[in-house]
Amino acid sequence: MGELFWKVQAAVFYCLTLVGAGFPVASTQRVGAVVGSVMWRLLPKRRDIVLDNLENALVYLVGHPLWCTPGKETALLATQAYGNLGTSLIEICKLYHGRGEHLIAGIELRGLEHYEAAKAKNKGIICFSGHCGNWELMALALGRLLGDGAVVARRQNNPHFNRMVERMRMSYNSRVIYKKGAFRGILSALRSGDLVGILADQAASPEDGVLVSMMGRKAWASKAPVLLARKSGAPLLPVFIHRDGDHHVITFYPEHTLSRDMSDCGIQKETQALSQYVENFVAAHPAQWYWMHRRWKRAGQACV
Repeated sequence: MGELFWKVQAAVFYCLTLVGAGFPVASTQRVGAVVGSVMWRLLPKRRDIVLDNLENALVYLVGHPLWCTPGKETALLATQAYGNLGTSLIEICKLYHGRGEHLIAGIELRGLEHYEAAKAKNKGIICFSGHCGNWELMALALGRLLGDGAVVARRQNNPHFNRMVERMRMSYNSRVIYKKGAFRGILSALRSGDLVGILADQAASPEDGVLVSMMGRKAWASKAPVLLARKSGAPLLPVFIHRDGDHHVITFYPEHTLSRDMSDCGIQKETQALSQYVENFVAAHPAQWYWMHRRWKRAGQACV
C-alpha cells in the first residue's frame, strides 16, 4: 500500500507541476497570487504561524536601517508573502519541465566580482543563503550559469518523488547533497572545486546550533556553515536572490572572513554574523522570506 501511495503521489505531483508549467509567462504573477490565496485558505496552521511570526518581527524590523516598506500591516505583508511564494511555485514548475529558460536568462547578477575572487582560491565555494526570494531558482540558475554545483537538502520520504526532482535538477548542472551525512559529501564537493549552497536560516536543534539574535528574539541557528568553512578552508560567500518587478536579482556579497577564534564563543559570534545577512534581507524584502517556518521554536521569547 505504501509503494502504491508513493507512486500515485509522485504522479499527482508531476501532473500538477505540468499544469503549473503550462501557464503563459505573462500570467505567472497573477496565477501565483491565486495559488498563494488558495494556500492561505487551505493551510490555516501555517497561516497562523506566518501571522504570529510577522506580528513579533515587525516591532523590530520597522526600526531596521534597511526597512523601506511603507506601513507595517501584518495581514498585508502576509498576503504579499503568500503571493510571492505562489509565484515562485509556478516558476519552479516551469523550470522543472524545461520551460523556464527565460527566468534564468532574465536574472541580473550583482557583485559577480566577489564570486570571481572566491573562485580564484580554487577551494570550492560555500554559498550561504536562506529561504529568500525564489531560492530554488537561484540554486538551479547558479548551476546553469556558473558550472557544477550542489545544494544541501532533506531527502524526501517518497523515493519516486525524490528521483523525479533529482533528474530535473541535474538538467541544470545542480545536484543534491542530502542532510544525513552531508558533512563528508560537502567536503568532497568543495575539494572538487564545486559551489555548494546551504540555506541555513531555519531553526536548528540545540545539538547542531547556537543561540543567536534574529529580529530581536533568540533563535537557534545552524553552525554548519562556519564549521565547514573552517574545516575546508573554502571561502564563505553570502548569496541572496530577490524578485524585482518581472525579473530576479542574485547578489553576491564579499567573502565572509572568519576569525581565528575556534572556541564555542567564536563559533557563536560567526554564526550570529551570518544570521545578520538573513536579517538584512528580510528588512529590505519582508514579503520575500519564508515566514511559514517556526523560526524561533525552542529558543524562548526573550530578546538577546
